[in-house]
Amino acid sequence: MSFWPNADHWSVKIQLASPHPRLEVLADTGVAMLIDAPFDVPPCEYEALEYMDWKSGGDTNFAPIATADGELDCRGFWDKGKTDKDAEWTSNAQIAPSIKTYVDGVGANFGRVRTIKLEPQDREAAIRSLHRDDNNRFNPDDEGWVVRSWVELTDNPDSYMLLFDNDEDGLPDPATEIRVPLHKGARFVVDTQRLWHVVVHTGDAPRYALITSFESGPALDQFITANTPVPADT
Repeated sequence: MSFWPNADHWSVKIQLASPHPRLEVLADTGVAMLIDAPFDVPPCEYEALEYMDWKSGGDTNFAPIATADGELDCRGFWDKGKTDKDAEWTSNAQIAPSIKTYVDGVGANFGRVRTIKLEPQDREAAIRSLHRDDNNRFNPDDEGWVVRSWVELTDNPDSYMLLFDNDEDGLPDPATEIRVPLHKGARFVVDTQRLWHVVVHTGDAPRYALITSFESGPALDQFITANTPVPADT
């Protein structure tokens, strides 16, 4: 039998319900697709970053660009007594000016900013790393819920992010499966504390992407609205 998370999975213990202000655009499915990035990040900006051997969602390495205190650290902000917000730029930010400009331009309070380098993995291997994120530890109840944004830096049109909402037991519900394509420039915002997620990467070379934590609120809502694709029939 193929692996599937059960009640003993660590993600099940992560908070789902809370009074935090959240984005209406994510209420239905937990994901918002954006128009493709109108800019190109040169490979030299993400390939030359200082990466750390940090495993999450498969055989991964991460390059921290903004962290809790500006140090090169992949650990959760809670290790420094902080919510995943109010980040400080690291030395890697000097190497990636396009990424820094993009994140600043969103206008929302941001937490960890990092690029991921993911080695190829098929669906069966990916499912073993299916998880939810603990984005809101220490987050005051009256402050915006933290979600995550992706920008795909390399072109992997046959790869995809798997997303699942929860069943009545807090486990991934197969009936809610969503596949997000990962071509170059693809952008999307996901409530990763709510949705189980992992990437199926079918290529023969590493996949690179930018991942940023943002606080839900008017600034992020306006950014998503301004970058939402216009329906083809309008």
